[in-house]
Amino acid sequence: MIERLKETGGWAFGFKVTGKVTEADVKAFEPQLEFAIAERKKRPLGILADVSEMDSVDLAARWEELRFLHKYSEHIARVALVGASKWEDVVSTFVGGTMLFTAETHYFHPSEIQQAWLWVKTAKHANDVPVRPIYQGGIWKDNQEEFNL
Repeated sequence: MIERLKETGGWAFGFKVTGKVTEADVKAFEPQLEFAIAERKKRPLGILADVSEMDSVDLAARWEELRFLHKYSEHIARVALVGASKWEDVVSTFVGGTMLFTAETHYFHPSEIQQAWLWVKTAKHANDVPVRPIYQGGIWKDNQEEFNL
């Protein structure tokens, strides 16, 4: 299941993934993200994905996710991944899609979700949270000023 987080708004869109993710889950959720992208027009959007309660993703869901990310890659500036006990597992699950759209991507522990929101919205890290970059590139990396609050 994929649910939009209530903190979503402005520069950032967040969602929480629980259980096993299916293609139907991804297709049902896509319109919400499409709406957020359309609302921002040409300005970049930050994404927070809380995967701390995700069990698995079926292959059809991964394919749908990659198709969606390819279509909207130019609209996503940053991705904060929150969750999993071993962030290397998260990397293997998400980096394929992240590399496809080359957004800067960082990992946060579940206890650091507020700092993840800060980073997604402003590209700034709290002093007491280590920076754990997964992918540091991104087509928006040189466009920080407009994206910051």
